[in-house]
Amino acid sequence: MIYLFIFLVILFVVITLFLNLYPVFGRTPSKEQKEAYKKFNHYDNGRFINQVPTNLKMSLFDTFSMMKESISGGVNRTPASQISVSAINWNKINSKENSLTWFGHSAFLLSIDNKKILIDPMLGPIASPVSFAGSKRYTGDLLPIIDKMPPIDAVLITHDHYDHLDYPSIRKLKDKVGHFIVPLGVSNHLIRWGVPKEKITELNWWDETEFQGLTVVLTPSKHFSGRGLFNRNSTLWGGWVILGKNTRFYTSGDGGYDEHFKEIGKKYGPFDITLIEGGQYDRRWSWVHMTPEEAVQAHLDVTGKNMMLIHWGGFTLAYHGWTEPIKRALKAAREKEVNLIAPEIGETVQLDSDLHIPISPWWDL
Repeated sequence: MIYLFIFLVILFVVITLFLNLYPVFGRTPSKEQKEAYKKFNHYDNGRFINQVPTNLKMSLFDTFSMMKESISGGVNRTPASQISVSAINWNKINSKENSLTWFGHSAFLLSIDNKKILIDPMLGPIASPVSFAGSKRYTGDLLPIIDKMPPIDAVLITHDHYDHLDYPSIRKLKDKVGHFIVPLGVSNHLIRWGVPKEKITELNWWDETEFQGLTVVLTPSKHFSGRGLFNRNSTLWGGWVILGKNTRFYTSGDGGYDEHFKEIGKKYGPFDITLIEGGQYDRRWSWVHMTPEEAVQAHLDVTGKNMMLIHWGGFTLAYHGWTEPIKRALKAAREKEVNLIAPEIGETVQLDSDLHIPISPWWDL
C-alpha cells in the first residue's frame, strides 16, 4: 500500500511539473488579475461563466456512447487523402482592396482598410499540446505560410483552446505582428511565449477599442476555455466585431446558439459578412458548438448580408462526417435565402465586389 501511495505522489508531482514547465500550456492569470475579474457578473468562484447557465457534464450513458464511437470510428470523419491548399494570391492580399483568406477551420486573414488582421492563426499540424496525440490538420503543416505573409497589423484571438491558439504559430508570428488583441486573461499565454506585454490589449465582453482607424469589439459567445487540467474557464472567450470604413465584419468564435446573437445584431449590425462556426457539433455538447442550421440562424440574428461557415475543413474534433457541416449549411442557407460563400482553403475573396460567388464543391475529393 505504501508503494502505491509513493507512486501516486510521484505521478502527481511529475504531472504538476509538466503542466507548469511545458510552455505550450501557457500561463494562468495572476492573483491580481483574478481579483480584478471579481467585479464582473460573468466571473464567479474564480472562473468565467456564460451569460446563461451552461453545464459541460455528460451523463454516464453519453460518456460510454462517446467512448464507443471513438473506438469504432465513423463514416468519412476525415478526408480520404490530404487536402491541397489553393495557390495563395499574395498580390490580392497585398492590394488595397478589402479581402478575406481562409486557412481552414477558424484561421483567416482579413484585409480591411489596408490593415492586415489575422484571426485565430492556428496554422500548426496538430490541435494538441503534444505532437503524438490529437487531431491532425487535413492540409498538413501550414506554418511555412507565415514566412510569406505580409507584416500583420494585428492578431485577434477568440479563446485559448488548442485549435484556435497555437503555440508554434504564435512563436513564428510574434516578430511580424504589430499588436495582439485578446479576451481577458489570454495575454498571460502570449507573454510566456515571448510577446511583449505592451503589444497586447485585453478586452472584456462589449469592450470597444480603436485600432488604426478600425473599431474592434469583443462580443459574448456561449463556450468555455482552458489549456490544462486545472485552468478551465480561467480566461475569457468570445467573438469579434470589426468595423471599417466600408465593411462591417463579424466572426462568432466558438459557442452554442443563444440570444446573444440578436443582441450583437442590435448593437452592431448589419454586417457585410459574417464568419459563423458550424462544425464539431454533437447532441452531447449542444451548448458548446452550433449545428450548421443554427449557424445560419445566428447569421440572420446578427443581421448579416453574406455568410461563410467556419470551424470545419481543418480538424476532426467531433463524430460527424467532415463534409457534413458545409453540406447541411448550404441546404439551410438555400431554405432561408442566405448568401453563403464557400471558398477553398487558401483562396482569397474580394469583399468589395459582389459576393454572389458560384459554389464549387471542392470538398468532394
